[in-house]
Amino acid sequence: MPEPRFAVNCSILLTRLPLRERLDAVRAAGFEAAEFWWPFATATPGDAEVEAFVDAVRASGLRLAGLNLFAGDLPAGERGVVSWPGREDELLASVRVAAYVGAELGCRHFNALYGNRLPGRDPAEQDAVAVEALAAAADGLAGIGATVLLEPVSGIDAYPLRTAAQVVAVADRVGATNLGLLLDVYHLAVNGDDVAAAIELYRDRIAHVQLADAPGRGAPGTGTLPLRAWIDDLVAGGYDGWMALEHVSDDADPFAWRKEGSWR
Repeated sequence: MPEPRFAVNCSILLTRLPLRERLDAVRAAGFEAAEFWWPFATATPGDAEVEAFVDAVRASGLRLAGLNLFAGDLPAGERGVVSWPGREDELLASVRVAAYVGAELGCRHFNALYGNRLPGRDPAEQDAVAVEALAAAADGLAGIGATVLLEPVSGIDAYPLRTAAQVVAVADRVGATNLGLLLDVYHLAVNGDDVAAAIELYRDRIAHVQLADAPGRGAPGTGTLPLRAWIDDLVAGGYDGWMALEHVSDDADPFAWRKEGSWR
């Protein structure tokens, strides 16, 4: 059976290091790919800022496996603007930036966080906004052969997509062929979804995978999730994409778990 291909989320790991040093550390640890949340302060970064990011990734020799679209103010609790009336221009501006970055670096997976429910707004209105926004994002990234990802999220009660089935239902409503499920096993497990059943049921809808253990969102082997079994199931079933490490760690070597026998 083929070995899984691990990428490192550089927006959650090694963040004490400047960007270029972070990428070099990932490369030195033996990885071939990295991914990022939206790496800019706004949806409309200047050309110089975008070029600096592209140049840093290119110089590292790493593949860019995934990139989030603009998702609002994450530290303040925002989790995307896809379903937020009035934020469409910001999302589409980030799509244009992402299309450029993807064309330059060969990235073909872009995560669109759905957005929290807004107090006093009709959820049906937000869902209608989301359908239009996702269709536009998918269309805007189709030119480089890219896929827009949707993921479940835990820890934010106002975020409405919590299971694989809910994500797939939104994708079906949009109807774009380049819209796929981001299987974040940590978020699914914390939300009480049946991860093994989701893998079996939606195997052909899984476009990207993210990994962390639970409880604690730590490295594989620090919690109780059967990550190795899920990874083996995905690979045996034909998934050959990247599996991004999106766990937290303050260890000097956040990748020590890869040693033989150190994780289940």
